[in-house]
Amino acid sequence: MIKLNHLLPLLSLGLLMSACGNDDVKKDNSAEAKGGIYTGGIARLNEVENFKSIMPVSINEIGSYHLASQVYEGLVKYNQIDLSIMPGIAKSWEISEDQKEYVFHLRTNAIFHDDPCFPESKGRAVNAADVKYCFDRLCIDDAANNQFHVTFKDRVLGANDCFDASKKGGAPGVKGVTVVNDSTLKVVLMHSDASFLNVLAMPGCYVYPKEAVAKYGNEMRTKAVGTGPFFVEVVKEGETVIMKKHPNYWGVDQHGNKLPYLDGIKWSFIKDKKTEILEFKRGNLEMVYRIPVEMFHDIMGDLQNAKERKSEFEIVSSAALNTCYYGFNVQANPVFAKKEVRQAFNYAIDRKKIADFTIQGEGTAAEYGMVPYTEGFEKAGFNYKSLVGYSFDPAKAKELLRKAGYPDGKGFPEVMLEINSGGGDRNILVAEVIQKMLKENLNISININTVPFGEHIENMQSAKTDFFRNSWIADYPDPETFLTLFYGNHVPASLQEKSYINHFRYKNAKFDSLFDAARVEPDKAKRFALLTQAEQVALDDAPYMPVFYDENFRLEQKNVRNLPENPLNYMDLTDTYLIPADKMGKK
Repeated sequence: MIKLNHLLPLLSLGLLMSACGNDDVKKDNSAEAKGGIYTGGIARLNEVENFKSIMPVSINEIGSYHLASQVYEGLVKYNQIDLSIMPGIAKSWEISEDQKEYVFHLRTNAIFHDDPCFPESKGRAVNAADVKYCFDRLCIDDAANNQFHVTFKDRVLGANDCFDASKKGGAPGVKGVTVVNDSTLKVVLMHSDASFLNVLAMPGCYVYPKEAVAKYGNEMRTKAVGTGPFFVEVVKEGETVIMKKHPNYWGVDQHGNKLPYLDGIKWSFIKDKKTEILEFKRGNLEMVYRIPVEMFHDIMGDLQNAKERKSEFEIVSSAALNTCYYGFNVQANPVFAKKEVRQAFNYAIDRKKIADFTIQGEGTAAEYGMVPYTEGFEKAGFNYKSLVGYSFDPAKAKELLRKAGYPDGKGFPEVMLEINSGGGDRNILVAEVIQKMLKENLNISININTVPFGEHIENMQSAKTDFFRNSWIADYPDPETFLTLFYGNHVPASLQEKSYINHFRYKNAKFDSLFDAARVEPDKAKRFALLTQAEQVALDDAPYMPVFYDENFRLEQKNVRNLPENPLNYMDLTDTYLIPADKMGKK
């Protein structure tokens, strides 16, 4: 796989009007600033699925995350190039020797967006009580709260108690989060946790004002009030979201230029990938993410020219911390409660063929398990070489199915595979190939049901589907964020309750013991060794079928700067800028 130059800051969509035509978007308001930077202009970007919610605690899919990351900030955030932790609302922090106590010092110039929720509609400065308020709300049981289980649960002192009390109508607040003064916040953990700063960069930990909650309530799904570089001006659901520059944003670059550079962002929601690519080629989008399988070679045929900077656009690629898999709900369907059935499915599919021919190299065969191969993980102690995954072995698959009580597929019920729409034809192409492989190698019939992404998430969480397609993009750069999918503590007591993270509803005491030990282990090498063992337990039990590890492929216009690719597909347009057409020769 050829890797081209990684440009800089990620994801942006555009502002003011639809992808085609509109004088406001075409108007060039750019000006050259210190350091050869250009300010002004509108970045036009597209999402192929409608966003579900940009309320921080409700975010559980990538489109909403992309939008929210421009509007909200947490105490810390990621560097888009290397995914290291950077200051956000907190300008600095100290960590105790036992790594259980964190003291954060907040900026005094982090200002909420101007909004009618404030007196005279003027945004005010953020203080430690705002952060405490948001962290307490993160630990309240609510149908719209998708973030508690992957953030503060089993981590922050008193978080679990607060969540349990909220089920009975109580609101004690989180004991381990205390306000020292207006600009200082203390967080105490239950145990040392090497991932905690990464957790604080997640959307559930974004900060918003209590005034917005009081005024808008559930309408904060679209009415966002944060401290980020852009504020939301217009939302036309399914059509466009317009964001504009936050004039009181705290950020300043190394040359003294105020951030952000852009005047705004316009996000469109073109569902068809071919249409999206066409709009990009017409110059109506600054960037598109993912190339449709059916167009992959036509576009990537320009790769050599792009490498020699002869093409009309940049082609950027990188390995992704993203695993595409099929999951089994081991509680909802008695068939999938049988480990031999799940293992048979795994041996019956040819992952290499899927990677090489079905998705045509836009990913690699999932040979290791849920955690995709990452050189940094391996160097830190995650032992990929020790893992025993699933090779393509039809004979073994048939024998396992026979042991499960279905010789040559006899008596095996028809099964419905649910997949989500969006992203071109890739999801359906992979599903049809797997459907065919399972028929040829196990003599079982699989039907395919395609639903919108939001409905698909709801169905997985609510146990309304027992065989499903999904992909997991890492919340932070650590194997733990993949393996938390199998953690038994995420599974509710009944099928009637939502399972927000562990959609398989899988429980294994050995896995949980290893995972728990890893979470409190301060030594990184020992911790990664424990996570490797936990990965093998999940592989052996097979509550899922790893299919392929994704590759990030992106097209960018040649005038885009500071929009870097990274394995998390994390996007922050704070320092993205566009070079005016008449200035391109200078760069």
